[in-house]
Parts: sequence; C-alpha cells; structure tokens
Amino acid sequence: MCDSSQTALAPGLYLVATPIGNLGDLSGRALATLTQAALVASEDTRTVRRLFPQGVRIPPLVSLTEHNTEQRIPMLLATARDSVVAIVSEAGMPGIADPGARVVDAAHEAAIPIRVIPGPSAVVAAVAASGFDASDFAFLGFVPRRAGPLAERLRSAAREARTLVLFESPRRLSATLSVVASALDDPRCSVSREISKIHEEHVRGRASELAERYREARGECVVVVESPPLADVSETDLAAYMAEMRRAGARRSAAAVEAARRFGCPRDSAYALWGDD
Repeated sequence: MCDSSQTALAPGLYLVATPIGNLGDLSGRALATLTQAALVASEDTRTVRRLFPQGVRIPPLVSLTEHNTEQRIPMLLATARDSVVAIVSEAGMPGIADPGARVVDAAHEAAIPIRVIPGPSAVVAAVAASGFDASDFAFLGFVPRRAGPLAERLRSAAREARTLVLFESPRRLSATLSVVASALDDPRCSVSREISKIHEEHVRGRASELAERYREARGECVVVVESPPLADVSETDLAAYMAEMRRAGARRSAAAVEAARRFGCPRDSAYALWGDD
C-alpha cells in the first residue's frame, strides 16, 4: 500500500510509466503519484484500475483516446494548474506513440509544469534484447500498413540510423517483416514479443526468416531492424550499372542484389531500373 505520510506533490501534468506486462514492474513512486492525482487520464480506464492494490484510493479516471484527445485537453490543463493530473498509457511510457503526446505539447504551450515518473519502456527493452547498435536508433512507432509507404518509410529512416524500432500487431507482423526484407535487402531483425509476460521471447534472424516464422503470432510485438544507412546514389549511375550487368548476361534478380550491396541502395530500386525485357 501507499504511504499516507508521503510528501504532497506540486500541481502539474505527470507522465506516469506503467507496466508493459508484469504488474510487479509498477514503481512505488508511480503508485504514489497515481494515488495523489486529482485526475488520471488513460487510454483504457479498465486497465489502469488494475494498478491499484486493494484498499488503495482510486482517483477519478477519464479516457484519453485518439478520438477524444482534443476535447479532453482543456479540462486536463485546467485541472493541472491547481492539482495533480496523471497521464498513463495502455502500457509503458505515455507520450510515446499514443495520444498523451498531444496533451504534453499543449501543456508546454500553456506553461503548465510537466513531471515524468519513468519506468517500463517496450522500445528500450526491445533494443536492449536485440543486441544491435543502441547508440544510433530511430523509433518509427506504428508504421504504415500499405507496402509502398512502409517501404519508403523504412528506406528513409535507414539513411539516418543504424537501428530501426517499430511497433506492430501480431496479425500484421509477417507482412511487415516481408516488406522489411524487400525494402532493406533482408537485414537482420529481432522480434520481441510479450515483453515481461509469461510467454516472453526475443528471436533474431533475417527479416524473411522471421516473416515465415511469424505467419501466426500472438501478443504485443516490437520489431528491431539492423540496417546500415543507405548510401545516396544517383539513378543515372544505378541504371548504368544495371544496364552493364544486363549486357554481361546477369539475371535481373541477381544483378539487383549485387547493386544493393555495392551502392547501399534498396534492391527494389535497382530491380526497377533493369529496363524493358
């Protein structure tokens, strides 16, 4: 239970990290903040109720979703001027790929104090478990569903960072990994699933291998992609190389793979410059 003698918190907007699976990961400071709050905003009020031990005060709860955030902001900020308002995510750190970010932005504009109660993070946990370069990673959040925009998003990010991190639903995991394979020349990936829960697993392999493995998957998934930055290459130079390979009798697919390795460009870009058959 929470210590009733704890020091009262100053008014403001508090971002409280919540467990990404195991409820034992909720910190004492996080619970103390939630119990002192005049208002707690969460994506799912049913989920946040589970964080309070029996006998501990549960403050007023309001939903905060993609559909009602703009309507909630004035009320949340007005309350935060004089009291403690806590924002929690469905799991992990609020403000990361969820509606809380818009509330934080509005709080900055309104000069309302912001406090962070750090804790579990699926992004950091997955990067750590991957064993890939953690000094240079880009978080892409929930990526586009369509293959074309997704491939473009991946290529753009790969030019800037050695490691890419993205969220994906289990039903779309295989399809997304297939796009990763084609867009980035089948890089090594790590899939973290059910982090901190009973069936937690972290599996590494080529994107194409993991796409096959996870044709059926369950639970929350984080994908970490190891991809060196793509080199800038002119379309003229790439087309000239592909034409040379064609004259030499190379097969189109093999030439595209070799071009991707030599120029650090997407295999699909080289494949498209093969010319008319």
